[in-house]
Amino acid sequence: MTQADASAGPRMIAISSGKGGVGKSTVTANIAVALADAGLRVGIVDADIYGPSIPGMLGIAGTRPAMSPDNKVIPAEAHGVKVMSMAMLSDDDAPAILRGPMVTKYLQMFVRQVEWGPLDVLLLDLPPGTGDIQLTLAQAFPLSGAVVVSTPQDVSLRIARRGLRMMEQVKVPILGVIENMSGFTCPSCGTVTHIFHQGGGRTIAEQLGVPYLGSVPLDPGVVDCGDDGRPIVRVAPDSPAAAAYRAIATTLAGPGQGATGVATPFAWTLADGQGKPAPVTAAPGGPADRLVGLDHDHGALTLHWADGTAQRLPDRDLRLACQCAQCRDEMSGKRLLLPADVALDISLTRVWSVGNYALGLAFGDGHASGIYTYAALRAMTGTDLEDV
Repeated sequence: MTQADASAGPRMIAISSGKGGVGKSTVTANIAVALADAGLRVGIVDADIYGPSIPGMLGIAGTRPAMSPDNKVIPAEAHGVKVMSMAMLSDDDAPAILRGPMVTKYLQMFVRQVEWGPLDVLLLDLPPGTGDIQLTLAQAFPLSGAVVVSTPQDVSLRIARRGLRMMEQVKVPILGVIENMSGFTCPSCGTVTHIFHQGGGRTIAEQLGVPYLGSVPLDPGVVDCGDDGRPIVRVAPDSPAAAAYRAIATTLAGPGQGATGVATPFAWTLADGQGKPAPVTAAPGGPADRLVGLDHDHGALTLHWADGTAQRLPDRDLRLACQCAQCRDEMSGKRLLLPADVALDISLTRVWSVGNYALGLAFGDGHASGIYTYAALRAMTGTDLEDV
């Protein structure tokens, strides 16, 4: 496995779960160490703001971060892995009592205001569920993909399915499903007992058409090692659990999906052209909702899509199509913004990426709160240009 070009930035991989108690943070910590052991430069953002646990699992609980000369946070490091966590900013038993905007602020800081140095992979250990933190990360950062962790129980698998669907909706590639606590191997006789059923993770991966990364057996040693701050991939490298973690890490360390759309994040100011993303070459027959290029002239935004088509949308049509709460009633969907209220010569002033799935648009009237998903843009009636 080779290290990535540092100038391209790390691959950002979200480790998620539909519900708590499935061992997601344990999986994250051990995969990170396995990746580091394979020669990659690895970081972890403990994005579970309300229940951070990564520092304890890596033996750096209580570590306070230092500051660099340019006022960036210097992450802690253990077992070859760099870590940033809310647990490093507060006492062990101090609750994080934060409203949504403050959570967003901390997440932005953990990624953008940390002196990570060159990294190949940055793992984001998400809290369980499909709430504000997951959406914030999907909108703010160019995630390379997501891994969903589940246990074999039916209820866990059903909730994991929701997590998979959420990631798909915000255009985050699903790298695969991990089935944790899949079976207990008796240390005396070697008999495997499937306490929580068997094979559910593979089945749900097959049903949804996503990769199955593997199963991690139920092993008391995993818990003991996590409590001691020593990952099992280091303490018992020959154990079945450690072997499973290494196999999953090998898969995740493989080559990424490559440049399949415009590079994100970007923020393009139309007046001076600053921040405009460079177009990418689309392979024939690419997805119809994958953006590969943008242009703007004569009062219209031209969008180039991976299926080889281009679409020209006038600025005023885009302003009228805004679906934000100021322009549409959230309950009824009734239009609040009337055509008579929008100047005929209104113009776009700024375009920026919202994760991998949407654009944010600012207009000359000061309006900048709308999110335009790629699917919604493709559905708009505009001028279809010749194939690109």
